[in-house]
Amino acid sequence: MNANNVLQIAVYLVVLLALAVPVSRYLARVMDGTSRVLRVGAPFEKLLYRIAGVDAGAEMDWKHYAIATIGFNALGALFLYGLVRVQGFLPGNPQGFGAMTVDGAFNTAVSFVTNTNWQDYTPEQTLGYLAQMLGLTVQNFMSAATGIVVVIALIRGFARHTAKTIGNFWVDLTRVTLYVLVPLAAIVAALLMSQGVIQNFRSYVDVPALQTTTYAAPKLDAQGNPVKDAKGNPVTVDTKLTTQTIGMGPVASQEAIKMLGTNGGGFFNANSAHPYENPTPFSNFVQMIAMLLIPAALCLTFGQMILDRRQGVAVLAVMTIAFAVAVAGEVSAEQAGNPLVSALHVDQTANALQSGGNMEGKETRFGIVQSGIFTVATTAASCGAVNNMHDSLTPLGGLVPLLLIELGEVIFGGVGSGLYGMLVFALLAVFVAGLMIGRTPEYVGKKIEAYEMKMVSIVVLLTPLLVLVATSVAVLCDAGKAGIANPGPHGFSEILYAFSSAANNNGSAFAGLSVNTPFYNWWTGIAMWFGRFGTIVPVLAIAGSLAQKKRIAVTGGTLPTHGPLFVVLLLGTILLVGALTYVPALALGPGVEHLMMIAGH
Repeated sequence: MNANNVLQIAVYLVVLLALAVPVSRYLARVMDGTSRVLRVGAPFEKLLYRIAGVDAGAEMDWKHYAIATIGFNALGALFLYGLVRVQGFLPGNPQGFGAMTVDGAFNTAVSFVTNTNWQDYTPEQTLGYLAQMLGLTVQNFMSAATGIVVVIALIRGFARHTAKTIGNFWVDLTRVTLYVLVPLAAIVAALLMSQGVIQNFRSYVDVPALQTTTYAAPKLDAQGNPVKDAKGNPVTVDTKLTTQTIGMGPVASQEAIKMLGTNGGGFFNANSAHPYENPTPFSNFVQMIAMLLIPAALCLTFGQMILDRRQGVAVLAVMTIAFAVAVAGEVSAEQAGNPLVSALHVDQTANALQSGGNMEGKETRFGIVQSGIFTVATTAASCGAVNNMHDSLTPLGGLVPLLLIELGEVIFGGVGSGLYGMLVFALLAVFVAGLMIGRTPEYVGKKIEAYEMKMVSIVVLLTPLLVLVATSVAVLCDAGKAGIANPGPHGFSEILYAFSSAANNNGSAFAGLSVNTPFYNWWTGIAMWFGRFGTIVPVLAIAGSLAQKKRIAVTGGTLPTHGPLFVVLLLGTILLVGALTYVPALALGPGVEHLMMIAGH
């Protein structure tokens, strides 16, 4: 780490935190109904409620809120599944793409509805414009809004007392979408288009290649089947490639909500490394800010809604400290490079460090530092977008994003989901502290009792259970091992990363693993669904329970939850509970791989 690296990281964090303050205030006012913008949109909002048959004045208890949440998202999954299965018959498909397979459509539908946006297919070769916009982009908005309204419901649980309701799901969802996500997405889309991100509905363009490439292609018969010789070997013919197909489409609009909603699913397979999605260093900076803007702002919104801003600042401090440490580790590991790779050999036995660091899999227009910040941001934020190849990271460079995912996506995390995950860890932290000092645990004026801790246990243990069981099944069966491209510890890391990403709703991957198979489509789809909604239900149960409790007065024995001591306690709880769960698996993957690398293997 040098002064230039520190400056780049510092500028990013300063801009992020500065923008989070006004956004947090706006979010709080929209969700408590005091924002002036609600008056402007009131007629349209009322029309939507009338069409949907929603009584905007009737609030829900946590059970009805949970049923509405799961029912709405289940319908969204069914719609998206049907859309990609029949897209061959629909307009807005200039390339004439056909239907996805059953398992591929299931995986894609669950992926985008759960805010995971795991893509094991090549989007520009699989989905037409209508499917991208009406299917994927719409779910980018809806899944992001779902995460936000769930954490708002939890915050109301802390803010209210002796109440039986936690809000109206339909009103919350409508307001978050109309007044928060849509305006912010329009601003980000305009910024991206100014940098060259494309936004059109043109058919793909064939352009002359810069040089002619000759390759051996299989010879096909009249029915399109490969021709074989007398010995059964495939017959090939030399084929010249003189043109290149350039993808087009409405990219900027999808890119904006992809980042703001911490969704991560790209219009192109190369995601944010593609020049049409992320052409310049400034567009890269905008995308990195967009990823963490709402998660950071929600922390401050939490403090404002419970009328104790210090609590929100403390939570944001925990996230920021952990993020800064992770970025420093990531950039340091990538700049150190691989000692086995040398730009200049003094002799046959002596190897210098990799000149300039590990640039494999990175875009030169971004470099190591911007790629490192992006890698940490996307895995800290459960976004999953990538501007470099995670499979090409050094062992320790790959350990950092993998660990951030396995901490439960609470270091900023997804929009909404990151904060409610962090608040669950806060409840666990005060419970542990209460056991140590022999007092009933309490947090922001609410007693934390047996029921809340049962729900906390479900949230904390469910995703590790999904990850470790699914990974074990994959490494034990032939269908799971068939997708491994790199044998040994890195192959194990690829499988561990895949299921960690799926169950924690991140969506990024090491990408060396072939996962577009029925085995991985079904298993990752199941992990995504239960990783998302298996935690949302207990979180809403906690919200309902807390809302019914009376607020208790602060006494001399109350543990302050807004100072440095609590920040350290909360960080320690996350590391001990979140990280130690995966230590054996991480040791078998990135740990062994790092030891092999420094040993010269």
